[in-house]
This record gives sequence, structure tokens and C-alpha cells, in this order.
Amino acid sequence: MLHPRRRNAAVQQDNPDITLITQVAPVANSTHGGRAKCLQRLVRLDLPVPTTVALSFDTVRRIAAGEMPDMLALLAPFENVDLLCVRPSSEDPDWGGPGAVLNIGMNGARHADLVNEIGSAAADEVYLRFIQGYSETVARLDPDMYDHIDAARPSALRETLDAYEHEAEEPFPQDPKDQLAGVLRSMARAWSGTSARLLRMAKGAPADAGLGLVVQAMVLGLGTGESGSGVLQLADSKTGLPIIKGRYLSQSQGRDALSAGAKSLFLERDSRGPSLQDSQPEAFASLVAHAQLMRRRLKEEMQVEFTIENGVVHILDGVRIQRSARAAVRIAVALAQEEIIPREEALLRIEPRALNELLHRQVDPEAKRDVLGEGVAASPGAATGKIVFSATEAQASAARGEACILVRRETSPEDIRGMHAAAGVLTERGGITSHAAVIARGLGLPGVVGANSIRFQTRKQTLITADGRSLQAGDTLTIDGTNGQVLAGQPPMLEAALDDAFQMLMGWADDSRDIGVRANADTPADALTARNFKAQGIGLCRTEHMFFEEDRLTVMREMIFADDSEDRRAALERLLPMQRADFSELFRIMEGQPVCIRLLDPPLHEFLPTDREGMRDLAEALDLPLSKVERRVEALGEYNPMLGMRGVRLGITVPEIYDMQARAIFEATIDVSRDGAPFVPEIMIPLVSAKREVELVKSRIEAVAAAVRTESDAEFDFHLGVMVETPRAALRAEDIAPHCHFFSFGTNDLTQMTYGLSRDDAGRFMSAYVNLEVYPEDPFHTLDADGVGELLKFGAERGRAAQPGLTISVCGEHGGSPESIAFCRKVGIDYVSCSPFRVPVARLAAAQLAIKDKIGWSAP
Repeated sequence: MLHPRRRNAAVQQDNPDITLITQVAPVANSTHGGRAKCLQRLVRLDLPVPTTVALSFDTVRRIAAGEMPDMLALLAPFENVDLLCVRPSSEDPDWGGPGAVLNIGMNGARHADLVNEIGSAAADEVYLRFIQGYSETVARLDPDMYDHIDAARPSALRETLDAYEHEAEEPFPQDPKDQLAGVLRSMARAWSGTSARLLRMAKGAPADAGLGLVVQAMVLGLGTGESGSGVLQLADSKTGLPIIKGRYLSQSQGRDALSAGAKSLFLERDSRGPSLQDSQPEAFASLVAHAQLMRRRLKEEMQVEFTIENGVVHILDGVRIQRSARAAVRIAVALAQEEIIPREEALLRIEPRALNELLHRQVDPEAKRDVLGEGVAASPGAATGKIVFSATEAQASAARGEACILVRRETSPEDIRGMHAAAGVLTERGGITSHAAVIARGLGLPGVVGANSIRFQTRKQTLITADGRSLQAGDTLTIDGTNGQVLAGQPPMLEAALDDAFQMLMGWADDSRDIGVRANADTPADALTARNFKAQGIGLCRTEHMFFEEDRLTVMREMIFADDSEDRRAALERLLPMQRADFSELFRIMEGQPVCIRLLDPPLHEFLPTDREGMRDLAEALDLPLSKVERRVEALGEYNPMLGMRGVRLGITVPEIYDMQARAIFEATIDVSRDGAPFVPEIMIPLVSAKREVELVKSRIEAVAAAVRTESDAEFDFHLGVMVETPRAALRAEDIAPHCHFFSFGTNDLTQMTYGLSRDDAGRFMSAYVNLEVYPEDPFHTLDADGVGELLKFGAERGRAAQPGLTISVCGEHGGSPESIAFCRKVGIDYVSCSPFRVPVARLAAAQLAIKDKIGWSAP
């Protein structure tokens, strides 16, 4: 066989369907696919790539429709080559494609020649491989039809050819031109099939994504001298650390080395076994040099597919190595530090949401998954624990040092202590902004919500899966909040990895971004997490979560049952030092960075028990008749509590609550300011819809501030603002803004009220709505720029027109969404605020948007 070298670049091609890959050939990723373009780059590096021809997307579409290219013209560049292979070339390698077919052109005559060149056993192996591949790919025969044939028998080839002829009812094709045409037609039609289209669309490909094909001269990897095949890469796919990694198998083809187990060789010298470096040092050195050149010139970590034939290295293909998120970060940072790529490109190479894999434990992507059900991926990360069905049981498990998964139909504020104790949370109901989802993200707790494919029998403490399996309290369960899966047992995990590469990347992101990023933090632990993730302050502190500790909840309930203002004040006086201590600790942790405190928002009934046993306990604690407790609970009940007496309405009708909170904030401010520079707290009034609401609350807060200044003989300042979460507040922003230092758009409730959707119940039908294109995306997940965004834009413009210098932010969960941050930058938002564990995602997304604006980048 003549050696398959690349032909001279001067070879001319008059046929537009067939492109010989040379340094100057018209090959593009968008017309011929990524593999074809990469092979051209390798040719330009003068690497030893066999002769290769590329077929464009349009050509492959015509092949699928039955219009074949000129086969003689296609074979012309291979006039001195006996065997060919065909590989797919999609625009994005993640979209997949049909499998490669090797040894096209193998027939009886060529087999006879190979017997003389490499021996009968190797020649038989080449022919058998092609027959089996052709049978499955082109003839569509059952791959099991050859199982009864012992490949080691001398008669195996004859038996295989006979089996093919019997099953296909025709002899195995002998004309290389017919063989190649059959392979091309089969691969083209496989790509256009419904299953393949749906599969690649699930990976993000457009429905009409094209496929190119590359036809390449075969380098056998078989011969009398040292021959074989293998793969090599210069970085670890899981960690990104530099390492020569891969395998080599003597007398083999394709990617056989990866599945050969102990038969294959290590590449680099290794104490565990023989290596290519030991047996073929020159070939090894040549191979590493080629890989290093590819890394430098292609500006990427590549996996090299190679063949050695009689001691000579040939590069068959190069693909971007598959990598975990932590490997992607380390690789990008290393390439930038070596000045192979600029820092800006390193930042653009990392998908912001992929950072979740670094911030939380994850199920090992190579682990087997026994999926019990699926829901909404509410809070990233994975956790394994024993099933518990109440917050009390979760706390008891934590006290015993046992990891648990808190399982609830839906969570309420009373479950927060249980969520703190649990390793993860699973709910039957809820969407991306439900109570369970929001709190889990704030805690960095893996969470799956809306898992309604599983039947929750909470009274029986049982879960029933769709396939009929039953799980009881105490059974081990794993939840994967990154992709919304509920798994049986305890699969292997990968630990979080906030290493030096991550810190370096985030530092570069902060140098590039032009919008602030704060964190939503309700507790000292949240605030510490926010500081660790370099949040620029707290954009939302929800004070209601401070009242659910056991000692505080009882006092809060006393206040609710008080008969008059004086009794309410007396109860709140007992809460004052607790609130003051909370705020002092938060202010100290944030070390002078801004802290925005939202005054109490939820309706009072959320602080009361809902079951008779809880009411009986409350009656005993308050020394009240059970009947009075029941009447009070019933009186505070509302048909639609999310639109009832909550937020500013509560602050106006029960003003003692906001008075106490304001005093606690101011006294904490004085306390913290003694230790350093004056601290300026931000106080936010929730659920505002009218100017007069702000006037009333503002006057009382200013009166409290004046009283505290007089009592303490100390001066301090504060900023007052409103949480814009009703459509009317956005539309009448010019009325409200003159009374404020800032607006903070609470996009969770603003979305809920604009759409008329319950964020806790929308998960039941949202998938159907998105699939039917009623909504392009879940509006609780990605900010609705056309509707909610329009209100945000109106509010910002009208507010700043009435109050120049008004600070405007977004503090809903949309603040951590890269798509939503893009909109916020367009309308001039000063900062976004999101759950602490989403802060790195927001920082990177903001940096990427600023870089893209700077370089004029636009999506393809």
C-alpha cells in the first residue's frame, strides 16, 4: 500500500461539493463543521494529517435527499490510497453525530494484498471490522447476527461474509465507490432522522443544524513494524491540571485503546505498567511535541487521536477535550497566565452557570444514576441523606450527626430551622421562586421542588415513585439540585473546589464588570458566605427569618395576641435587643459595606401554628384558652395572603413592629460606628403601591431616628427606600421617588403580580406553557423583558426623572440570572442582588456582558 500523505496545496478542486482540505481551502465551521475546520488548522500547522476531503452541510443535505455527489471526483484525491474512513463534522461537537466508519474500500482483492503485507490474522481483523460496521450502519442489519461466529477461527471471515449475504440477500459489496456511497447516504440520513434531531435539540442545537462529513485516508495502525492507535491530552478532564494522559494499543485502529483495559499502554512512563515512552521514545516525543504545538496555536486543550504505522506518527483528529466546570476554569486561567489567550477570552470561555459545579458538591458525572423522579432544579448541588418528613425530625437528625433530606409537600417559614439542619430539601409543589427554592439557594442547600411525578404520602411518611417503588422515612435518598433529579441510594460525589484558579478568574471578572453585585443575606452565616464570595454588600436582608427561632417566635406570638398598642409594644421590647444584636453582627461582618434591611413583610398568620396540636401548645405557652387561640388564628387567615395584610400595610396598621425594627437598626448603627467609620444602613419598605404609604412610614422612622439620636447623644445617617414589587409602584414611580434614596425592584413578586401567577403553583403547568411557546421561558427564572421588564424600565426612568441620583437595583432571584443581568445593564440598574451562592455566577455574567459590549461581540 502506498503511504497516505497529504497532497500538495496546489491541487485544484472544481467541484463545490467536494473540498480537499488544504491550508487555503474554503472551509468554515458554519459550512463544513468543527471537525473539518480543526483538521484544516492542523494542516496549516504542517502536522502529519492524512489526505482528507470535507463535504459541506448543503452537500450532506442533498445526499440525504438522494442526490449523490460525483463519486469519481470524491475519490480522485485518494488515488494512491486503498482504504478510507468517514467521520461526522457537526457545527458543535456536543451535538454529536453518527459514528465513524473505518476501512471503507476493504474487499476480497485488498484483503489478499494485506495478507501478504501484515499477515492473515491482521488482514482478517480489518475486513471483519468493516463488514460489521457496514452491516450495522448501512445495511441496518442486527449487530447480534455475528455473535455465533468465533473471530479467532480461521474460517471467521468466510462465515461472516456468508452470514451477511444470507441476511442481506445479496453479496457484500466489493466496489469501494459503492461502499463509500452507501456509508455517506446512511450517515446523512441518520442525521436527518427524527430521533437524532430531537437528541441534538435537547443539547441546544437548532432544528435545522447541519452536518458535514469528512472522508480521510486510513492509516491502518497495523503492520510488521510498531503500529497502533491511541489518544493523548495534556490536561486532566476532571481537574484541569497539566498531565500527559491517554492510552495506546499496539496493532489497533480508531479509539480501541480506550476500551482495551490492561492490554493498552500508558503514554508517559508509569510505575503501574509499560508505556509508549518506554517502547517508542521517538514516537512519544514527536506526539507530545505535536500536542503542545496544537495547544499553543489552537489556543485550547485538545485531545489528539493518533495512529502509529511502522514507527511513524500520524494525527487523525483533534477535538476540544471534554471537561468538568472546575477543569474548564483551570484550563482557561492557565492559558491566560501563559499569555496564549487574553484574560477577557478566558472569562468568556466559562459558562456562568457552570460555576455552580465548583460551589457545591455534585454527583460524579461518570456515576450510574437510579432516577426515581424529576422536578424543578431549584438550588444547585447534590446531597445524600435519610428521608425525614418534618423540620423537627431534621433537627433531631442533625443533633445525631446524621445527614437527612427534608421532604415536604411545600415549605413554610416554620420549616426554616429544619432546612438549616437538613443536607437537602425535596418538595412536591413549587417553582423556581417558591419559598423552598428561595431559602435553599440562600442557604446553599441543594433543592428539588415541584417533584410531582412522585406521590408524597406525608401522613404515611412514604414516597411512591412513578414506577411503583416505595421509600419510607429513614431510607437513603440523593437529590441533584443542579439538574432536578431525585436519585436512589448514594452515588459517588465530587466535592466543591474553590481553588486558586477560581479566585483568579473571579478577580479578573471584577476588573471587567460595570454593574454591582450584592447578596441577599438574612443571617450571619449568609453574610459570611456573601463576604467570602466578594459580594459588594447585602442588597436584601429579610428580617422575618430572624423571628422564627424558638425563643423569638413565642414573643412574636405574644405580640400578635396583644389586645392593644401598649401590650404590643411591651412584647416587642423583648424582641428589640435580639434584633439589635442581629443587625450589629451583620453590620460587623460586612465591614462597612452597605446593608439593605427590608422591614417585616409576611402576614402575621405565618407566625402562628396551623394544626390543632400546635394551637394547643401555643395556648399553653401564652396561658390562653384554646378557643381564643383558634379564633385569633381564624381571624388572621386570608383568602389570598400574598395580596393581603403584609408589607407596608402591616407596618401602617400595626406600626409598633416597624418602630421596633427601626430602633434596632439605629442602635446597632451607633454600636458598630463606635468601632470604626460611620455606618449608613439602608432601610427598605416592602410592597409599596402608593406615595402616602411611604409618607406615613417615613415619618414614623424619622421620629424613631430623632428619638434615638437624642437618647444616645450620637449622630448617624440612614437611607430610606422602597421595594418596588407592585405594578402600580412602578407606574407611579415619579410620585414615590422624591421620598426615597433608592428603589429596589423585587422581581419575584413583581412578576407574580404582573402575570397574575402564583409563584408557588406555577410549576404545575409552566413546563407545558414553555413547551407550547405560550411563554418563551419561565418568567420566574428569566426576567420577562417585554412585560415585567417594561415596568422596571418605566419605574427606573420615572423615578430618576423625579429624583436624580436615585439608586436602582434588582433584588429578586432574577438578580443571579445572566440573561436578566443583561437586561438590567441596558436599563441602567446600579446593582443586582441574589442568593449568596449565585454571587459568583452574577459576577462572571456581568463581566462577560461588559467585555462583549467592549469588543462589539454579538451572538451568532
